[in-house]
Amino acid sequence: MLYAVVDIETTGGHASSNGITEIAVFVYDGASVVEHYETLINPDCPIPGFITGLTGITNDMVKDAPYFWEVADRIFNLLNGNVFVAHNVNFDYSFVKNELAKCGYELNAKKLCTVRMSRKVFPGYKSYSLGNICGYLGISIDNRHRAGGDALATVRLLEQILGNDSGNIVPKSLKKTSREQSLPPNVSRAHYEQLPDMPGVYYFLDQRGKVLYVGKAKNLKKRVGSHFSNNSTSRQKQDFMREIYGISYEVCGNELIALLLESHEIKRLWPKFNRSQKRYEPRFGIIHYTDQRGIQRLAIQKLRQNISASVYFDTMIECLSALRQTAESYELCPRLSGIAIAEESCDNEKCACRKGDKKVIAQYNIKVTDAVTALTAQESYVIVEEGRHKDESACVVVENGQFTGMGYMPREALEACKLTLEDFRNISLYRENFNIRAIVSKYREEHPERVISFA
Repeated sequence: MLYAVVDIETTGGHASSNGITEIAVFVYDGASVVEHYETLINPDCPIPGFITGLTGITNDMVKDAPYFWEVADRIFNLLNGNVFVAHNVNFDYSFVKNELAKCGYELNAKKLCTVRMSRKVFPGYKSYSLGNICGYLGISIDNRHRAGGDALATVRLLEQILGNDSGNIVPKSLKKTSREQSLPPNVSRAHYEQLPDMPGVYYFLDQRGKVLYVGKAKNLKKRVGSHFSNNSTSRQKQDFMREIYGISYEVCGNELIALLLESHEIKRLWPKFNRSQKRYEPRFGIIHYTDQRGIQRLAIQKLRQNISASVYFDTMIECLSALRQTAESYELCPRLSGIAIAEESCDNEKCACRKGDKKVIAQYNIKVTDAVTALTAQESYVIVEEGRHKDESACVVVENGQFTGMGYMPREALEACKLTLEDFRNISLYRENFNIRAIVSKYREEHPERVISFA
């Protein structure tokens, strides 16, 4: 078996918009280096100053260096059919595979990560960065942060890994069924193996245990594995691989609970790598309040954090239309409902906005209360789904059209007697958001057979 030990220097942290500035390949047969190639590469883009500060590679140094396409054939022949070895292998592999693909070469090599292998063969060290693990093992690194120096140090590290691999960890990791080649360098395989083949929510954690990403899955093990099974060149993928140190999860029993818990957790934790559900919330709502004269009023409110409304709308037009219809139906004052033009006066001389006596105000307040009741009056129901095991059911509780909680109940409790809404009020409480409301509403329409309705 031949190992192609690779190190590259680049203009940035992800292959989709950065280039290689230097590459070194040492072909190692398990006993000695049998072939060696290294060269500067013209990345066809400027090298950032901080990269030059780290590597010492300047724009002048690469100005007359070959472009990658000029050396692609030589590099591909060194790698093809050999085990691709690097310290944090997915980083180097993503760049090299991407550059080769641009030149018409398809690289599909087995990968071996010396970070992961070092953790298994030499457990217990505080850090497994190339500089630190080599320091612990007495491996000197000449020309640090240059491709040739770092690649040669990785060869010496691989030599020690193979020489101390009493548990045959390296051969096992190279099997097709092993996840060692695709998992992030800092994630223990045990973290992945603990994942069940069940619906649930998973969490990617950083070195301090802080949540970086929350996701939901029909099958936790398959979904988590899919995050690491490709060689995406995107910034997000590379940051994932670099920053994830652990995986935790919560079994949910069914996809609906997983969807709702994912949405709740994203809003609660605001994870670094979640984007879609952090962007959008409905922007407008109809609020109900009492002014200083004791008159109950309705108004349109642009929603912000910690501001709740009686009903929510995506746009101002939808919100204004609903408020106009309600005001007309219940004969509410346009001025007191916030829908009159600023200079417009009320046509009703006996309206509460003109008459300040308590009787007129009380009569008007009754109409507003009735209007609010009509706006907010919605069905109360419970969606019953599969639980986490055969003796359990999952329940999603909606009261007056608002999601209030979800949790689990013994299946026999649901089947034994006629239940009321009160029986579900000990279910775990959750705060509603627009995404949760949409999920529940859609699910209720698509699965009416799973709904228990209450008057």
